[in-house]
Amino acid sequence: MAVNAAPSGEAPAGRLAGRWVPWLVIGLWVALAAAMVPLSGKLSSVTTDRAVDTLPASAESTKVAVLEDSLTGGEDNTFVFVYHRAGGMTDADRATVERHYNTLAKRYPPKVAAVAGGEDEGPPTRLSTDGKAMMFTLDVSATYGGPETIVGPLRDAAKDRPAGLDLDVTGPAAVDGDMDAVFEGIDLQVFLTTVVVVTLLLILTYRSPVLWFIPLVAVGVAALTAMATVYLLVKGFGIVVNDQNSALLTILVFGVGTDYALLLIARYRETLRHHENVRVAMVHALRGAAPAIVASAATVVAGLLCLLVADLNSTSGLGPIGAAGILCALVAMLTLFPAVLVVLGRRIFWPAIPRFSTAVEEKPGVWGRLGAAISRRRWVATLGSLGVLGVLAIGLAGNTGALREQDQFLAAPESVTGFTVLRQHFPELGGQPMTIFTRPAYQERVLNVVKGTPGVAQAFPGETKGGWVDISVFPKDAPDTVAEYDTIKRVRTAVHAVSGAEAIVGGPSAENLDTEVTTSRDEKLVIPLVLAVVLIVLGLLLRAIVAPLVLMATVVVSFAAAFGGSVFVFDTILGFKGVDYSVPLLAFLFLVALGVDYNIFLTSRAREETVRLGSREGMLKALSATGGVITSAGLVLAATFAVLATLPLVMLIEVGFLVAFGVLLDALLVRSVLVPALTLLIGPRIWWPSRLSRPAEPPTGRHSLADDEELALQR
Repeated sequence: MAVNAAPSGEAPAGRLAGRWVPWLVIGLWVALAAAMVPLSGKLSSVTTDRAVDTLPASAESTKVAVLEDSLTGGEDNTFVFVYHRAGGMTDADRATVERHYNTLAKRYPPKVAAVAGGEDEGPPTRLSTDGKAMMFTLDVSATYGGPETIVGPLRDAAKDRPAGLDLDVTGPAAVDGDMDAVFEGIDLQVFLTTVVVVTLLLILTYRSPVLWFIPLVAVGVAALTAMATVYLLVKGFGIVVNDQNSALLTILVFGVGTDYALLLIARYRETLRHHENVRVAMVHALRGAAPAIVASAATVVAGLLCLLVADLNSTSGLGPIGAAGILCALVAMLTLFPAVLVVLGRRIFWPAIPRFSTAVEEKPGVWGRLGAAISRRRWVATLGSLGVLGVLAIGLAGNTGALREQDQFLAAPESVTGFTVLRQHFPELGGQPMTIFTRPAYQERVLNVVKGTPGVAQAFPGETKGGWVDISVFPKDAPDTVAEYDTIKRVRTAVHAVSGAEAIVGGPSAENLDTEVTTSRDEKLVIPLVLAVVLIVLGLLLRAIVAPLVLMATVVVSFAAAFGGSVFVFDTILGFKGVDYSVPLLAFLFLVALGVDYNIFLTSRAREETVRLGSREGMLKALSATGGVITSAGLVLAATFAVLATLPLVMLIEVGFLVAFGVLLDALLVRSVLVPALTLLIGPRIWWPSRLSRPAEPPTGRHSLADDEELALQR
């Protein structure tokens, strides 16, 4: 079909096409960058992974952590030193353990090292019943620093020991220290890896020596601006940013920013063939692409802000952080990016420079042929797509149990292997210690009920300070197991029954239990809210009811398939021991908010084309026009999230793989086959109750762009 590019199409551009506008926009961005980019480097200085900043706001363990901070200047760091020799501990080994304990107890005097056996057990070191291991517990005040700064010196201080005597420094603080080591430098690593991945994909997409560089620069500026904005939010409003959310911020900005760039470039390339003036062409490209891009950003921002209702601090904190990143990407890609493209002119597309022509011949291409095939076999395409998604969803029957903290590492560090050794030689002390705060007058009563609680191995009182006394409790069962969690629940029930004691139970495993319970509750609240908000955004964009419902249904089915397929990979291929508690909610948010983007890009174009071509031809034209760019956008977004799968932490690998797989599933199957097939099956009723739902097809033929705009206004 030939499309007439009449001069009348130049008129609507108006003042937006003035020569000075692009330069003004670039100048404003240069001034903004000068102010914001220096602040972006300060984001890492305000990131935190303190328990009180990441735990559920209302959880009992959070109250314990807050109380520890207020009474002692920070939660004590508990380390467990486990010495072991296969042939049995020698006299020299025992002397070494005693010497190490005495040295470390003097080095960290504010809180005396305590034996796990209790206040009346005698010496602070303990020999296992099999005679092959010794251990002691060291509580180090937070005034000496966090676990990441203490665990290294502690291990170094215990290096001087007889040959054959092995040592594992474990305990809750050692696990936290090893976890912090994984996140050390993660922001820079994620940023650089993402830049490399996006660069390679843009080069492959455009096969141009220059064009790939422009969206990369614009997205990079957006990312740095987003980091600076988040830094200002932290300083001004006290928003909490942890290392995980900081990494996700970079991924989000680069992923969605590049997607917006691909969509705009594709539309700009089209309009350059219809308009000789590049500024006028860009105005028309923005008019065509901006509504879908804005709707896409609004969907993601609205979805992210739904996280504010979550009780888990780390989850609710991601809401404003991610929203700020998306908004920075949106503004940059709709202002700075088009301004730079206009200034550089058509030559930026070299060697495939789009030429202006009064009659552009449109070729069907691979996506046009796919649309024709789907149109001929609509039921086959629909049922086949649903069949593939259904098979993948069967994977949900696999291991979806919660991942223990000790199983988070891709390669088990010393702190994790140390827990295994501790369980082998001290089976009665296999769990992580609980901390109970109670009023001093009720110390004995609380201590007695705790000792009588099934599953408790040891319990002894600690310091009295600020009107509170702390009691350390050692459960019998392994950390983060159902049995240990049951013991924590029984202990809480027992101490809460002591009237007037005001006893509260916390500690590392209690924190993990509360986090898991809270996340499950947050899912029941956030997921329906996200679905409702995204549905409203789709309804406003498409001005219909049926189409948004159909699109949401396909996204939900796609999420189930992506989750099921990913669980199969995690369980059967990678051998992970469960799914991290935060993965389902984060993956759902990203896949619904980001996955629906591609449906927005497709259906918004389909609605535009339906105005002049009718519902069937409109969808086929939309698929033909957007197929290539949406597929490229899906590949870029999937690749950016796949960057997380290169990090040595199971949780990030699971999020990265699941979202990347889900995005590809959305872009290559749901948007390319299922949505067009359903649209063709439903027909004009897909746009109900708008006027487009009327079955009458408008006449086809030669139309000027001005005629098309007039038709759109009438509809």
